[in-house]
Amino acid sequence: MSKKIIEDTSKFLSYVLRHEPQAIGLELDSEGWGDIDQLIEGAARDGRPLTRELIALVVEGNDKKRFALSADDQRIRAVQGHSNKAVQLQLEEKQPPAVLYHGTATRFMDSINEKGLIPGSRLHVHLSQDIDTARAVGQRYGKVVILQIDAQAMQAQGLKFYQAENGVWLTDQVPVSFIKAL
Repeated sequence: MSKKIIEDTSKFLSYVLRHEPQAIGLELDSEGWGDIDQLIEGAARDGRPLTRELIALVVEGNDKKRFALSADDQRIRAVQGHSNKAVQLQLEEKQPPAVLYHGTATRFMDSINEKGLIPGSRLHVHLSQDIDTARAVGQRYGKVVILQIDAQAMQAQGLKFYQAENGVWLTDQVPVSFIKAL
């Protein structure tokens, strides 16, 4: 299977499982799970040939572990990054490390300095446990700025943290007072 097909399929799955399942007539439950047969049928109507084998390759080979298959291999979901308000992952609150990181672009800094980190169209702000991951995320948007987040102080103030299956840390917002640009 070509790398391009796998990459294109991963982008397509991110789009429909995180943001627009209705674009192909896919129904997601409140935890973001969608039926694989319905996904394959909807993708075919959209002119995108999908097979169970290709889906499994994308799920298993995704270095960011963006997707999960159910234990019976009948359903699939994105593990985080949803903008679809119908999806409300039931994540357990967790104790974060003392410091987390967020990679962004310099062009967003005025807004961040004013409002802090907000989820925008997503349900949560995404944070990384290490600088390298934050840098890789930020590079997608332009000239990188790494933000250090005082997660310990945030939690002491009552703000909650969750961790997605792929290790990404999630929170509802990060107020300006907990952010330090590196």
